[in-house]
Amino acid sequence: MKFFVLKKSIFFTLVALCGFFFIAQSGAARTLKILAIGNSFSEDAVENYLYEIAQKDSITLIIGNMYIGGCSLEKHWDNAVKQSKVYSYRKIDGNGIKTTVEATGLSEVIREEEWDYITFQQVSQNAGIYETYFPYLIHLFDYVKSEATNPAVQFALHMTWAYAQTSTHAGFANYNNSQETMYSAIVDATFRVAETVGITIVIPSGTAIQNSRNSIIGDNLCRDGYHLNYKFGRYTAACTWYEKLTGNSVVGNPFIPEGVTLLQAAIAQNAAHRAVVSPQNISYILRNKEAGK
Repeated sequence: MKFFVLKKSIFFTLVALCGFFFIAQSGAARTLKILAIGNSFSEDAVENYLYEIAQKDSITLIIGNMYIGGCSLEKHWDNAVKQSKVYSYRKIDGNGIKTTVEATGLSEVIREEEWDYITFQQVSQNAGIYETYFPYLIHLFDYVKSEATNPAVQFALHMTWAYAQTSTHAGFANYNNSQETMYSAIVDATFRVAETVGITIVIPSGTAIQNSRNSIIGDNLCRDGYHLNYKFGRYTAACTWYEKLTGNSVVGNPFIPEGVTLLQAAIAQNAAHRAVVSPQNISYILRNKEAGK
């Protein structure tokens, strides 16, 4: 494992300097269109804060989330085969306005925009079990690729996060109710799956969350043991998506959600940045013993 520690005495200076540089170096405005085929974990990651983070860097995002709670890749593929209109389609347009359309199908939404990125993810309890991805993701990937209208579209696999140590989710038993075991399994499965399917982009939300847990924040990122809390947890995931898909460092980005402190924002941004840089290793950011220095 790699270690990355920021001392409190330089933390705020770092944030301020990076923030100034980040704003100064922002270039011409551009628009990116992102579609997630997911569930409540994609809801946590893309429906809050991602648009605002990008906006502060002169990037306009159009974000779609094809949502079914607890949906697995097997179910997504079954929906594609049957052309089932069973999704809640949540969309954030270029003006940051969110709409929700119920009873939609995959094909119509894939064809609605010339998406720049389309992402997949496994249901959380199976995210660390390699065998559960197949053959469903291969078929779904081919189907989505055939329906996409942008010839330059890129595909990504969303690496989700391990549950809180105190989680009572039934699927935690798949990993002996161990956060460390679950995290390691998710990292291993996600990267092996991506290589097998030919998906070149992995969005390492799971590592970003683990990085944050290994700071003074501790294991306090979930609201119910597995979904992210509405402020710091979701902000950490959004920071990860932003940096991975835009290629711009999120460190110093001036957008901070209401209820998130400057220190928490700096930890979230650095946790996301280190996850993008080193997605298969935990980085320790401002650990407890460093907090007073």
